[in-house]
This record gives sequence, structure tokens and C-alpha cells, in this order.
Amino acid sequence: MKKTPTLEMSRATELPESTLCVACSADGRLLGLGHSRGLSVWCASSLLCAAEWLQDGLEMTSIQITTMAEKAYLLATVDDMGVARVFAYHCESIHLLSVINTMENINKRSICLTFELSEGGHYGAASISCNSDVWLEVYHFPTDAWLKELEVEPSQNQDPDSSADVEVKWSPLAAVIKIQPPKTPAGTELDGPLENDFLTHCLALDKDMGSSQWDEQPFDKEAGQINESLSRCTHHFLLPCGQFPGDSHAKDQPALPVSVCVWWSGSHNLFHYMLRKSPKNKTDVEPMLDVLWPNAKEILCSAVSRCTRFIALGLDDALVCVWDRQSGSPLSVVPVSATDSAFSRMQFVDFRPESADDSQTAATVCLSVLCKSGTVHAVTSGRGAQSCTAQLNERPKDSGDIPTVIAPVPFLQSMMLVVQRNGKMFLQDVLNKTKVCFLNPPKTFQISTPCSPVYALNTKQQTLVIKGEQASSCSAGRQSQLFSFTFGEHGIMEQYIISHPDSQRQNTLEEAYNIYLWQRALSADERNKAIAHTWKQLQDTAELEQQRHSRAAAS
Repeated sequence: MKKTPTLEMSRATELPESTLCVACSADGRLLGLGHSRGLSVWCASSLLCAAEWLQDGLEMTSIQITTMAEKAYLLATVDDMGVARVFAYHCESIHLLSVINTMENINKRSICLTFELSEGGHYGAASISCNSDVWLEVYHFPTDAWLKELEVEPSQNQDPDSSADVEVKWSPLAAVIKIQPPKTPAGTELDGPLENDFLTHCLALDKDMGSSQWDEQPFDKEAGQINESLSRCTHHFLLPCGQFPGDSHAKDQPALPVSVCVWWSGSHNLFHYMLRKSPKNKTDVEPMLDVLWPNAKEILCSAVSRCTRFIALGLDDALVCVWDRQSGSPLSVVPVSATDSAFSRMQFVDFRPESADDSQTAATVCLSVLCKSGTVHAVTSGRGAQSCTAQLNERPKDSGDIPTVIAPVPFLQSMMLVVQRNGKMFLQDVLNKTKVCFLNPPKTFQISTPCSPVYALNTKQQTLVIKGEQASSCSAGRQSQLFSFTFGEHGIMEQYIISHPDSQRQNTLEEAYNIYLWQRALSADERNKAIAHTWKQLQDTAELEQQRHSRAAAS
């Protein structure tokens, strides 16, 4: 057997104290780092600090950075107390624009669980918990106003002894929608006619199967942390896509999200909400559900393709369902031979066979799926094509071999980055099921916290940056370092490098409409069969639950 080659680290630099998170801007120019006392912005090429925002007592645990304009960036952070903030980086200065969940009442302390920006920074979504309630708030950011204010607010307006802006009032963001776990009207029964109220029936099915966890506390006050076993929501921002609701108003802004999809732990349903204009007052943000996609099994994990046309759902009983937003129906439902272990994570992997024409690859997807047991599966599927699955690794016998990261590498075809609990890193070809190369830090160093590594992929510079530290066996202090691996420098990577990884999103909306109509005409029979199959699965599940209720009532 050929020995798997090794890619050595290309450079390293010292990190600020307690660096807990790192993110890279889409243009590849900047890195955002969250650490003790605040955050900093670094030049991705030189790995030098360009600006920092510091405040005593803070520790940033999550960070995201997105490009707002050519030389202006938005950063979203969450600190260790669950406070979310929005910053701007402009002219080598960092400005605090807004605090999402201010602590106005200590008895009603709201905690931000997750905070995410849409690409371009037009929207943000924060998952919030307060006492026994959990909800998702979506905000519209006044990016045009912020850009103008940044231009007229030079860095002289910053206090030289702190990172705070002096007497600067930034334009406020606006809450667009507040999404709460769906509630079923009292007295709803599963044995009612399905045709009467499809939505109510789906919600009743969810509530009945999801047990009482929806009503429990999401925050464990005694432990001082989020209770991971209780209901939480997962969301994805969605771009315009053919004939999907709301797309007809998005021709002039194809890069602007038009909707957000949401699912709640314990649920079978995927909910879609349109991102409409901001309400006149904050009491009007309760949304109307626009689209509901039912699934026969409970949703465990999800992923969205970079063009957001495809939404993949990892379901209970080892099922992968890929929905196609252009047709509004499942592209495929694929069983995976992993019935002994539930899914925990899934990702789309770039997949472009050179021999296939675009009309066929347009509706072909490749996914990597991680199970709780540590096994990784590749799922390839497409409309009109036979789906196939492959197990990429043996079930780990040693807990150190369990993957903690399976991340697609956008600039390398069919490639994913794997990090294991024991600190080993390698690139794996999803289609050929082979390890392409190992990534090794210097001999006296190791990857920090491999169970939850701090890393970012730079698509433009084709590099990986990851936090490392000196091995525990070394006598010297364990100062953290940022390691950089450059993939373009290794000859074995040449055959995998994608010159323009964002090109698959560059179709015009008119082209998307033509592709949609062409595919819809070709797939009418298959779509009807898929819809009928989905309905049958849903009805069979409902019938089983009704039988279970009857048996329980009889006993």
C-alpha cells in the first residue's frame, strides 16, 4: 500500500490569551479572533493583528465575520455569558454597533445560544432562551446607514484608553420575525381527518412524538450552562431559488436572503418563513408560516448547499432526505447502513465530475454524514440517478479515533477535512474513500482541544488555520499558536484544486427559471411518485401512533 503523504505546517504565530474561536472573511483578507477581554481582527496574509476591541471581564466564545462592503466588515460574537454583539471593522478600527440581548432585568436574563449573520450582513439570526422559553429572532441590519456612519465617524472618535466609541449613536437594527416552537391548538386529536387541516395534523404529530421536552427549561441554572438534551432550533438562511415563494421579488438582489428555514429538536417538520420588510412595531414580529415540509421521521441534523437550492435532513432510523427547493419536493430519500448509530452531523461536499454535463450535475449532490458512533458515510444522490452510499471508515474501536470535525473544503473537489479526538488531522477524498494527506503540526506541538478544535478555512488563499499548543510533555509554557497550512504548495493537491469555487452560484435568475422548467417537465412522473411515497410514510406513521394510543387507552 502507498504511504499517505504528509503536509507540513507552512507558518505559525502566537495567539492572544484564551483564544476560543476564529473565523475567516469570504474574500480571504481577514481573520476574526475571539478571546479573553474581547476580539481582534488579523490580516490573513501576514497573520498580524490589525485592530482589537477589548473590555475587561469578557470572553468571546463564538465569532463570525462577513464582508459588508469592499473595505468594511461585520462581526457577530457571543460571549461566555450568552450576550450577542454586532461589530464593524473599518479603517483599521473595530466599532461596537449593537448589543442584541441587553441585560435590562436580572430576573429575566436572556441568553443567546447561537448567533449567525447572513452572507453580506443584511440579516442576523439569534437563538434566545429566557426562563422556560426558547425562540429565534431574525434581524434586518441597516448596512447602508452603517456604512455612511462609518465613513463620517473617523477613529478619532474612539477613546484612546479603551475600545469604546465616544458619543456615537449607530442606526438601530430591526427585528423582522420572532419564531417560537409551534403550538398545537388544545384538543387536537391525531385521529381526525388529515384532509381537514394538514398543518394542525403535522403539529399534533410532532407534539405527540416529541414528549414533554418542548416545555422544559433550556438553561440549567444549577450547572450554569445550556441543557443540550432539551429543545433547540436550527436555522438556515435561503437565497432566491427559481419558483420558490418570494423569489419573484428578488431578481434585482440575487445574493440577498429571501427566507429562513427552521426545525426544532424532536420535530419531523421543516418550517419556512419569508423575510419580509420590518414591521411597524416590535409587537408585529410574530410570523406567519409560509411553507411546511413534513418528514416521516424525526430530524436529527441538517445542511444546506452553498447555492441553498438543496436542503439535506438527517432523519431518525438512518434516513437522509434531500429536498429540492426548485421543485418543492424531495430530490431523494436514501437509507444509510448505519442503523446502530444515530446521525450527529452532515455536510454538503463539492462534487463536479468532469465527464458529466451540467444538466445532469445540476441536480446531483454529495453529502458526508457523521454518526455518533464515529462512522462517516458518503451519500451521492440525484434526480433520475441511482443513489449510492459508502462507509468511509471503520467504526472506531478507540475513542481517540472518533472524528470531531468533518468539514467540506470548498476549494478542493470531493474533499473533506477530518479532525479526530486524538488530534490527528487529514484530508479525505469522499468519492474514492482514500486519505489524501495528513496535516502535521511541528513535532513538539499538538492541536488544541481536538474535541472542539478552533479553526477556519480560507477559500481564497486555499489555507487552513488552526489553534495549536506545545505538547504537555514539554517543559516550556504552553503558549497557544495559530498554525497555517497552505494546500496549493503540495503537488498532490493540484488535481483536486477548484479554480473558482464560487462559480456554481453565478447563474442568472433567468437561467435558474429555465433549468427549473426543464427539470420539472422531465421529472413529473418521478415527483408524483416521490410525493405519494412521502404522504404514505406520513400516513403510516400517523396510523402507527393511533394504534399505540388505542392500545394505551385499552390498557
